[in-house]
Amino acid sequence: MMATVSPTVERNLHEMLRDAPMMNDSSNAVHSGFTNPQIPKPAKNHAAQEQNVVSPAGSKEGGQKFPLTKIETIKCWGVSTYKCTRQLMYEKLGKTSRTIDKDLETQIEYLRDTQKKYANLLKLTRLLSTHFYHVVQTQQALAEAFSELSQKSPELQDEFNSNSETQRSLSKNGELLLNALNFFLSSINTLCNKTIEDTLMTVRQYEAARIEYDAYRMDLEALAQTPRCDANTARIDDAQLNYQKYKEEFERLRNDVEIKFKFLEENRIKVMRKQLSLLNSAVSAYFSGNQQALESTMKNFCIKYNNSKTSPISNSS
Repeated sequence: MMATVSPTVERNLHEMLRDAPMMNDSSNAVHSGFTNPQIPKPAKNHAAQEQNVVSPAGSKEGGQKFPLTKIETIKCWGVSTYKCTRQLMYEKLGKTSRTIDKDLETQIEYLRDTQKKYANLLKLTRLLSTHFYHVVQTQQALAEAFSELSQKSPELQDEFNSNSETQRSLSKNGELLLNALNFFLSSINTLCNKTIEDTLMTVRQYEAARIEYDAYRMDLEALAQTPRCDANTARIDDAQLNYQKYKEEFERLRNDVEIKFKFLEENRIKVMRKQLSLLNSAVSAYFSGNQQALESTMKNFCIKYNNSKTSPISNSS
């Protein structure tokens, strides 16, 4: 079983690579690298994970199985981490090529940009909901104040009652609009921070697999240029096996990313079309004073109206 990369060590490696100067060599570099790619964790070593240890003098403990020692585990992890770190540094310095799928990388950058814009939309809508919640609370307090004054001022009772009813009507419609805003916020939050983030998690795994694949590909290409001998032939065979293993993993994750992109795009369009229609209808009906249209919008989107005081949505991430 391979050791887990220490978060501190991995973070230090990221910072070191991020701060490295760009010295692109046009004869070797293919394209610029990913933005802050993760150093992949080494794959599990399926060969010889247990060893037989026979105790001296043929004791009863002979043949008992023991796991790999910590030194062997650290050694395997160190080799894989070294290769991937070296690949990242060479890419930063423009000293090696990297595997590029232009269409897929364009989609990845577009998705990351979309998530940022949706996060900003979420922030602004949440701010609007919070402010509007305080407006509704103020309207309710104002309605109570007008009603109380109408009882103590008989000469102005009709005027106070009229204003009290107006504020109550506004606050009631405001609560309907708040429900629509909170429903919009909840749906966009799920899309941005769960659905899109799930796809980006697969993207990060794909990028890590790409680094592993390129690291072992570079090893194989270097060994292929060495003189032929028994020792080098054995090393080339081992490198070929590692290269094939990481190539298959890289291609599998690339297919996973393409499939997730397809389903995400369909889901995103469907969700946003519904939510944007809801927001536009609710806001237009409220500010035009059309209570029937506002209530109809809530029913069409199956949003239950709660007669209790509506609170703004929590700042869930």
